[in-house]
Amino acid sequence: MSSNRWALRAVFASAATATALLCVHVTADAARMNAPRMNFDGPWSVVIVTDYGSCDRAYRYGVQIANGQVFYRGSSGVSISGRVTPRGQVSVQVQQGNQQATGTGQLTEDSGEGQWSGASSERQCGGHWIAERRG
Repeated sequence: MSSNRWALRAVFASAATATALLCVHVTADAARMNAPRMNFDGPWSVVIVTDYGSCDRAYRYGVQIANGQVFYRGSSGVSISGRVTPRGQVSVQVQQGNQQATGTGQLTEDSGEGQWSGASSERQCGGHWIAERRG
């Protein structure tokens, strides 16, 4: 009879351990899914730096983020559009004439950084960008 008690205790202990592990796993997944989401809406200043290729050394643009959408309202013939996820992942497209570039990166509450690459029929360039929240 005592060996049955030990076996039963071992089964209950294993079940309790498995339940505890499952609870920890589920709790960790829920915490990750409920991670704080940031609001990136507002004005941002972005510096685009050329690290390779024959593009101009650097460009600076003031962009706006509204409801996670990135846009530029300048009059220089440049079109900038893209999106920012609630966790700050950025993807943008820049176009000016026959030149176009794409960029990806990460924003924090008040800054950001990432990479870009672009091409036209005459050249290919790329580099990095940094952003700073304004206002």
